[in-house]
Amino acid sequence: MELLKQYIHLSKDVSEALRLGMPIVSLETTIISHGMPFPKNVETALAVEREVYRGGALPATIGVLDGKICVGLSHDEIERFGTEGLSATKTSRRDFPYVLAKGLTGSLTVSGTMIASQLAGISFFATGGIGGVHRHGEDTMDISADLEELANTPVAVICAGAKSILDIGRTLEYLETGGVPVIGYGTDEMPAFYTRESGYKLPMRADTPEEVARIFRISRSLGFQSGMVIANPIPAKDAMDKEKIDRAIADAIAKADAQGITGKDVSPFLLENIVAETGGESLEANIALVLNNAHVAAQIAVAYSGKTFDRDALA
Repeated sequence: MELLKQYIHLSKDVSEALRLGMPIVSLETTIISHGMPFPKNVETALAVEREVYRGGALPATIGVLDGKICVGLSHDEIERFGTEGLSATKTSRRDFPYVLAKGLTGSLTVSGTMIASQLAGISFFATGGIGGVHRHGEDTMDISADLEELANTPVAVICAGAKSILDIGRTLEYLETGGVPVIGYGTDEMPAFYTRESGYKLPMRADTPEEVARIFRISRSLGFQSGMVIANPIPAKDAMDKEKIDRAIADAIAKADAQGITGKDVSPFLLENIVAETGGESLEANIALVLNNAHVAAQIAVAYSGKTFDRDALA
């Protein structure tokens, strides 16, 4: 544990909130560096933090800076991720030792944020959508590390389902094999990021933060080491037309195939092209669903802790 302290830094607020058992919600940095252009990325990151506060919890945006996993970034540090953008190294489990040793800027993926959250002692994490099995993954074996992390790291991830660019059916099968509960929040169907429906039914549903908190508490009491997906649909007013987004995704995938885009470059390439194809509509939907997930995650964290975040109570 003493050795670990060399590589992880908790902000004062996060440290005190953990000590007092206050609710905290982790937030990722890949959505800042690789998810959208500057300054929209920084504006969105700060808006997401405000939404967590509004829900009664403390936001803890997490990234790697100068050889440290920083849990609870300052506004200036968030802006650093925004301005460095794509030059920041996308960081998941395999990348941590290298990024830390080299003193690189590491923007944490879903899997990376889950790891950092567990190390810090934070149980709830809000993001846009999880990674999964890419289309044609049965041939390419292009499967996100997020799925393995969900099977092995006990953090609840509140998201708008899997990204629409993925093979959602195979993603759900992979999660089932890993023993990962996928709980529809107010829905019986797996949401598909930009849309509320995917065509894939879910066997589990919860309709309140208290229900989710109880399910997660029981999982932890049983000693289960898997995480949990809380699939929270994009608000109906912000959802995109399914035919329109499906067409944009198909065009983006065709371009990626033609240009030989592979590995970590696939998702940012597809998302950038989808924004262009939809005239920016997909970006606005992305922002709306992240804000919604942040608010729901805060409510769940509050229900789990039985407290609300109180800055006046901090030392």
